Amino acid sequence: MSKVSVLVVDDASFIRDLVKKCLRNYFPGIKLEDAVNGKKAQAILMRETFDLVLCDWEMPEMSGLELLTWCREQPHLKAMPFVMVTSRGDKENVVQAIQAGVSGYVSKPFTNEQLLSKVKQALHKIGRLDALVASAPTKMNSAFGNDSLSALTGGKPEAVKSAPVAAAAPAPSRGLLNSPSLQAPAAASPAGGRGQGQLRLSSGTQQCVIKALSIKEALLVVRRGEILPQVLESAVLDLEQGDNAEVARLNGYLHAIVAFEPKPDSDWLQLTFRFIDQDAQKLDYISRLIARGTAQKHFVPGA
Repeated sequence: MSKVSVLVVDDASFIRDLVKKCLRNYFPGIKLEDAVNGKKAQAILMRETFDLVLCDWEMPEMSGLELLTWCREQPHLKAMPFVMVTSRGDKENVVQAIQAGVSGYVSKPFTNEQLLSKVKQALHKIGRLDALVASAPTKMNSAFGNDSLSALTGGKPEAVKSAPVAAAAPAPSRGLLNSPSLQAPAAASPAGGRGQGQLRLSSGTQQCVIKALSIKEALLVVRRGEILPQVLESAVLDLEQGDNAEVARLNGYLHAIVAFEPKPDSDWLQLTFRFIDQDAQKLDYISRLIARGTAQKHFVPGA
């Protein structure tokens, strides 16, 4: 039986590497290729055959939705599983992807279990799950059985309790940047910072104070919780600007984490969130925020 082959499409190398590492760790025999955008993926799909495509939505040259639409127009790609891996988790975006023929949806940031669940579910539908599981070490096969619960949850019953995909990545409510619900210390309050946002981690969602912003990264302050953010953890920062409630979902990772207060039991953490998006529209959005005075003088971009 031939190896299961997967094409990973994302303009951020960090995300491509994250996805490939996850799949290789669980299924060493899997065949993986990647592409930096939809246009490159299109060229690869015209000359090679794949069992599954894992694709970002927002990319330069050709978006994930455009690639999906093109695939569904090709006779030999019409039935190929196509899973969106994206920070666009709003109901309207999910509906749009479903109408275009998407096979599944993974919201950023994601856990390994969430990604594996969607991969197995997609391959189960085309009868290729057995080949994928067979490539895994024997000790893992028992955890990845072919029963319906395992195929849907990645072998973890508690995953059934997770929210529906449309609600997995909620958009910020109107007026998020002026929300009073995050009662940060005076030094981190919107008066001393630059408003508020929403930080989405695989472990949950936290409101945050935007202390400073550059074209490369944002300096955030969050309340310390039971689950601490981890350095190099992937995340999504939701920002809302202006009266028209324009929302940007910025993909990135936590580059640094320090205590905000000079004491071991600090209730607040300061996070350096580094952007990985190369999408021109998002870069333009960040530039407009900076132009409106959101950058602080003491913050050194890229430091």
